[in-house]
Amino acid sequence: MEPGVFAPGPLSGVPILLKDNIETADMPTTAGSMALLDNAPGRDAPLVARLRAAGAVILGKTNLSEWANIRSSASVSGWSAVGGLTRNAHALDRNACGSSSGSGAAVAAGLAPAAIGTETDGSIVCPAAINGIVGFKPTVGMVSRTHIVPISHSQDTAGPMTRTVEDAAILLSVIAGTDPADPATAEADARKTDFRAALDVGSLRGTRIGVARFLTGYSADTDAVFEQTLQALRDAGAVLVEITEGPDMEAIGEAETTVLHHELKADLNAYLASTDPRQVRTRTLADVIAFNIATPREMALFGQETFIKAEATRGLDDSEYIAARATSLRLAGVEGIDRMLSRNDVVALIAPTVGPAWSIDIVNGDHYLGAASTLPAVAGYPHLTVPMGFVQGLPVGLSFIGARWDDARILSLGYAFEQATRAYRPATLRRSIDALPEVGSVLAPIAAEP
Repeated sequence: MEPGVFAPGPLSGVPILLKDNIETADMPTTAGSMALLDNAPGRDAPLVARLRAAGAVILGKTNLSEWANIRSSASVSGWSAVGGLTRNAHALDRNACGSSSGSGAAVAAGLAPAAIGTETDGSIVCPAAINGIVGFKPTVGMVSRTHIVPISHSQDTAGPMTRTVEDAAILLSVIAGTDPADPATAEADARKTDFRAALDVGSLRGTRIGVARFLTGYSADTDAVFEQTLQALRDAGAVLVEITEGPDMEAIGEAETTVLHHELKADLNAYLASTDPRQVRTRTLADVIAFNIATPREMALFGQETFIKAEATRGLDDSEYIAARATSLRLAGVEGIDRMLSRNDVVALIAPTVGPAWSIDIVNGDHYLGAASTLPAVAGYPHLTVPMGFVQGLPVGLSFIGARWDDARILSLGYAFEQATRAYRPATLRRSIDALPEVGSVLAPIAAEP
């Protein structure tokens, strides 16, 4: 080979894991469902093609909450009929959150330096925070969704899950870009940049940041870590502005639910129609519902009431859907994040991402108390979570939320925080929280006096 012919890419030789709803030409893509066990149409999703072109080695697929956690509202996050149960990398009796459970746990456990997750609402940032790593949900439209098993074209996006913000920035620089097959990405080439080069360790100094108090209160211990974090941000030069009132989260949630039900039926039917009928016999959502009823393993732990509600919707021309989408965009975006940023003269909002990992409970399902994910998910705006500390040995994350297409600045603020605090701690794969040093000693009785 002539000198200079080989030019290694930015990810040359780097092993990357992919959530098992992202298609690759060389592996099946199941979304965790037995209905898609043989789904191998032999095509790379555009983001996978970008990874390969950058020199990445696709190491394999990671387990996920089945159908990206949209089948049931009473699910056990991290479980799928295909992959079984993903466990938290810090304590194996704790939940890994979802739906990018395997991506978060695998990176935290050191199985790969980076993974790609997908998010509709919380599915990147929750498993990242709960497993103690970095997770970034880009602006919807920054990364192609083509050949990814969908939930919602309004809210779905893929994004990086890594141990550092720098690694997330490198990965995003590779996978971001316009895809003619995904109209949402029309502006991506114009909006993307070298996200790594845009990182600035001094970006917090003098920067006004809104403290979203209305996104706290679901975990007292997490709030205590958050208070310590606020002081660390002040020490790094940030100017913190208290924001006590936010938009109507109940109304946003109701509108979001309507949107997701309608788009799930339309988008999943379109995806299934694109697969090989010799490999995938379930050609519609209705077929999947029937398949699940006929397959005991699929229904062993929880049902499919969300699927059934989605199947009952009347299409994307339905007035209920059109009104709900307009309402959700207005309340979460223009009258939500945009208004809070402008009225308070801040460039970002911060809040605890989610509380510490809850116990795995296959009988009662998830014990989910709340999170910061819904506003940026519904608006389609960037959301970064960075490790901020620990609660009884379990990691918790800090969220940075910004305006549409402000991905580079949000990553830079998170990078400056990360460099100032160094809160990341490698996972130890303890068998249970009882084995974590923070709590193990107090769970044993006091030793008797000799």
